[in-house]
Amino acid sequence: MTSFSTAICLAEIRSKEIEYQAGTVKSKGTIFWNDEIQGRRPGVLVVHEWWGLDDYAKNRAQKLAEAGYVAFACDMYGEGKTTQHPKDAGTMATSVRSNQQEWLARANAALDVLKKDEHVNPEHLVAIGYCFGGSTVLQLALKGSDLDAVVSYHGALPKVTPEEAGQVKAKVLVFHGADDAFIPKEVVEQFQTAFKGSGDQLTFVSFPGVRHSFTVPDAGKHGIEGMKYDEQADKTSWQATLDLLSKLSK
Repeated sequence: MTSFSTAICLAEIRSKEIEYQAGTVKSKGTIFWNDEIQGRRPGVLVVHEWWGLDDYAKNRAQKLAEAGYVAFACDMYGEGKTTQHPKDAGTMATSVRSNQQEWLARANAALDVLKKDEHVNPEHLVAIGYCFGGSTVLQLALKGSDLDAVVSYHGALPKVTPEEAGQVKAKVLVFHGADDAFIPKEVVEQFQTAFKGSGDQLTFVSFPGVRHSFTVPDAGKHGIEGMKYDEQADKTSWQATLDLLSKLSK
């Protein structure tokens, strides 16, 4: 069941909170769109970091609406749960990832909400995600979800066989910090190797000297050494994402 709250309006950008069933939980996401644009347009699913659906993910979704897309910032934990404590965040993310069937059910439920929105062209869908969200959208691609592309920013990389990589239909764009201590170099190499026989299916961008959470301006507030914002990597990855969306929309 899906229900809607009162919409709010910021200039021509409108947003609406949506309650929906996602696997075993009731989730609360927020959808953003430009009300001045006529007709259906591509939809983008935005999957949050391990902190939960916070303002950062919603701000990214709003930026996408400003760029002319419909963006749905989904809730992977249920009831809009968030945390500021790394230990709790790790527990929440692990709880979802440990049950792949439930993980995918929650992600696909969010994708279904986006697909059914009256402003969205369901033939053109993209999913982007940060950290935990990055690993989530990669799972969507690997499991054959109906997407034009997925974009992962500092997301954990799954173990992939060449056979699995060869069956991926969505374009896969990965932005990675070369000094990301949370993602071992051998994991990066294995992931890239798996896609070598898949033509241009994978675009892997590694930023030299850049750490985890490089797109998050306040990444350092938790005092975790491996997390650090990088303005240039943030701007470069965002512009490349917009370029990809524009290309896929034509």
